[in-house]
Amino acid sequence: MTVDRGLLALLEAKPGKGEELAAFLVQGRALAVEETGTVTWYAFQLRQTTYGIFDSFNDEDARQAHINGQIPIALGHIAADLLASEPNIRPVDIIAVK
Repeated sequence: MTVDRGLLALLEAKPGKGEELAAFLVQGRALAVEETGTVTWYAFQLRQTTYGIFDSFNDEDARQAHINGQIPIALGHIAADLLASEPNIRPVDIIAVK
């Protein structure tokens, strides 16, 4: 098993909506657990209103399944209420893993 692909998403909450965004991310874990192709899924906080998600995958099919899966759909439902701007989502190539 070689984990060589990932996604990095940075999310900026509207003022006063950080805790709600954090709660959404905690709930998102259950959706990530159901994705057989998602190897790891992390939700994290950088600043009071800045949050992120990092996922890893073994292949491009798994990454694309995640991109087209339930978490982005759920994020789309809450984006207008909780996010100050569009999510910044970037594919990444993983070059080393421990």
